[in-house]
Amino acid sequence: MLNFIYYPVSAILWFWHKAFGYLLGPGNGFAWALAVVFLVFTLRAVLFKPFVHQVRSMRKMQEFAPEIQKLKKKYGDDRTKMAAEMQKLQSEHGVNPLGGCLPVLVQIPVFIGLFQVLRSFNRPALSPELNRQTANYVFSALDVQSFLDARVFGVPLSAFITEPAALLARYGGISRWQIAAVAVPLTIVAGVLTHLTAKQSVARQNPAQNAANPQAAMMNKVMVYLFPLGVVGGGPFFPLAILMYWLSNNLWTLAQQRVVYQRIEAEDAEKKEVAIAQRQALGPRPGQKPVRPKRDGAGNPVDAVEHDAAAEADPRESASGAVASNGVVSNGLGQTHTGAAESPSGAQGSARADGSAPPGMIQQRPRPRKKTNRKRR
Repeated sequence: MLNFIYYPVSAILWFWHKAFGYLLGPGNGFAWALAVVFLVFTLRAVLFKPFVHQVRSMRKMQEFAPEIQKLKKKYGDDRTKMAAEMQKLQSEHGVNPLGGCLPVLVQIPVFIGLFQVLRSFNRPALSPELNRQTANYVFSALDVQSFLDARVFGVPLSAFITEPAALLARYGGISRWQIAAVAVPLTIVAGVLTHLTAKQSVARQNPAQNAANPQAAMMNKVMVYLFPLGVVGGGPFFPLAILMYWLSNNLWTLAQQRVVYQRIEAEDAEKKEVAIAQRQALGPRPGQKPVRPKRDGAGNPVDAVEHDAAAEADPRESASGAVASNGVVSNGLGQTHTGAAESPSGAQGSARADGSAPPGMIQQRPRPRKKTNRKRR
């Protein structure tokens, strides 16, 4: 029924066994163990990008968590409206909740497929002789014999602590204590790695949001403590190869989380630095007051209005020079003239008959004579 899962999983396991069997020997137990480990690594490498997307989605969910709380308070009783508003909010922020669940959903069928393939190496419904002569999915009968004869620290990979006595007798004198001596340390290490992985994930969450959401805080405790205990409690019921699968999967997850979290945090820090630099470039320097041009009632700069008024009053100003307030005229060539310029004949120029000053000159008022107290003799 699930052959579409069993055959691909057994094909990947077969490929890595051939690769390591070429180096260590096809009947070597560590070649089979490494094949199981690299089956996990192959799967997790394929799911690396979805995992990164999952982390980014979780961080975005934390950013608009206050908005989610507002929606819960507003539409707490109306689940249909709440779901519609949540979907709208997630689309606005570019978050896909299903994308975050993809790595976990894909690992479940792989785990089921690997468990089925490993259990099919030693089928209780068949006699020992017939079992060794029956193929197992993509594995030939010779591969089945190689797997059954392979040992890791003296224990077969398909053996588990609670295995029935009839199947245990097929291994040729292997006791449960020998299996436990290898399985228990693997189980404990797998449980510790599960705890560290969950703890590292929870440490990246916002403590204020967890305090405001009791359900999230409860789920974090379940992930950090209950899941590792479940791994340790389920260890006696699974073959050694499955325990190696758990151990290698949790080891990969722990290392991958560390690398991805550091990478995303570095990107966020760089974006913040760029934003701060842009704000500082647009704003005034520290201690400097912003300079604003003076404007008149119409909103025009005062300097421009004064310059236009001066140009209309004396259009020859730019050609003849600027007039100083003390009656001195500058012609723009570095020469200055007083109010009464000399004529070419050397005599002092006089005003026109109509009383106006010559072009380029400024008419000066006669200075009043000072009164003296000296009496005429």
